[in-house]
Amino acid sequence: MTENGAAIRVAIVDDHPVVREGTAALLDGQPGLRMVGTAASLDEAAPLLDPAAVDVLLLDIRLGSESGLSLLRGGAGRPAIVVLTAYDYPQYSAAALRLGAAGFVVKTAPIAELVDAIRRVATGGLAYGQRPAAMAPALTSREREVVTLVVDGRSNDEIGAKLGIASKTVEAHLRRLFDRLGLQSRTELATRALREGWLEIP
Repeated sequence: MTENGAAIRVAIVDDHPVVREGTAALLDGQPGLRMVGTAASLDEAAPLLDPAAVDVLLLDIRLGSESGLSLLRGGAGRPAIVVLTAYDYPQYSAAALRLGAAGFVVKTAPIAELVDAIRRVATGGLAYGQRPAAMAPALTSREREVVTLVVDGRSNDEIGAKLGIASKTVEAHLRRLFDRLGLQSRTELATRALREGWLEIP
């Protein structure tokens, strides 16, 4: 319930129909919550950004080729936004907080946790799960550039062309990173960088 005792009006923006409709059905049965809309894309989400119609908006980060985080770049005059995502990465949580989201909940969380987050942000609170972030290793600016491009799926040749260095130099950077961090492969490097929040999400 909101502070005036009315049901909390909730909307969902998620491009996966099963997740979108399933979550809507689960929440609509919760005391004090009322589903008022769903959307599958940024375009469809526009009417759901009206705080006169929606109290809390649940927002997926990845909407096809679009980023749900772009909806956070609007300042005041919008519902409280809870990022609801499958990607439990520290840098996503940090980006959501920095851009003004009121909460961050992973899709694997129990429904009770999501309901609690909705109720908390509807009354002006924050709902960020306490997830300890691993200590990111110290990277040089060049190593950070290389890791970012590895995460993007670029080959050594592509990384070299992008950074204006030889492919062998890229290989040398990667070999030093593997040795220093105890890694075996590019995939392991990319996975750890994402999961441990080494890189900033713009």
